[in-house]
Amino acid sequence: QYMKDQITELLTGYGKVDLLFYDFTYEHPNYLVGKDWDSEGLLALTRKLQPGIIVNDRLGLRNVEGGWDIDTPEQISVPKCPTFNGEDMYWEVCQTFSGSWGYARDEDTWKDPRQLITMLVDCVSKKGNLLLNVGPTSRGEFDLRATERLMALGRWTRVNGRAIYGCTAAPEGFVAPEGTKLTYNPKTNRLYVHILDYPVKVLPITFADRVEYAQFLHDGSELKIEVPRTISNEIRKDMPASLHLPVRRPAVEVPVVELFLK
Repeated sequence: QYMKDQITELLTGYGKVDLLFYDFTYEHPNYLVGKDWDSEGLLALTRKLQPGIIVNDRLGLRNVEGGWDIDTPEQISVPKCPTFNGEDMYWEVCQTFSGSWGYARDEDTWKDPRQLITMLVDCVSKKGNLLLNVGPTSRGEFDLRATERLMALGRWTRVNGRAIYGCTAAPEGFVAPEGTKLTYNPKTNRLYVHILDYPVKVLPITFADRVEYAQFLHDGSELKIEVPRTISNEIRKDMPASLHLPVRRPAVEVPVVELFLK
């Protein structure tokens, strides 16, 4: 009842609440299970107080109709968009900057900016969202390691945000070139190639015939698409077309190519 009273306070005293993240119930001998705190009653109270709220999947009600809205894997990279009963799920992966959820002075397994950006891109490319946790110090502030990484993420998204916000997985038929990941904005019909492993001059793409225009996203500079030809200037069908890239990798953690599709 104490917990239900806390939930009531949270969901009635602060206006509209979009999402409530419960953590956690497992059907396991060493853990409390849903019946110990009346998970179904807790969920019913939550939906009654905030009818439009999104609730995660950690109440132990995976097999209950309406028992959850979003899948929440933790501290892993999922191989593909999670499914339930054969359908893609809404999902959000829970990650930390380092190996700790809270502030830990001597913890030193911090991910670098490139890893964090790659993690973000990977989530979006598989229809997911990224929850990135930052633990404050006892003074209520972020330490330098967290601040530096947040600033790096901010610098990258400031010029590459179009490849993240409003984006999802690429449509069927678009295969990511080697060393890249694809995201797609269905409203603008633009495809984004995130170059994780920068190649020398050319990046082969198998869907060049579906591209109208290409540019780097960070500076808006045009990129040409080269179609392989024979000595007699005939198009070679045994080789894919390629994006022609500058020899020097742009000064961004992960370069992004924006493709305007036909």
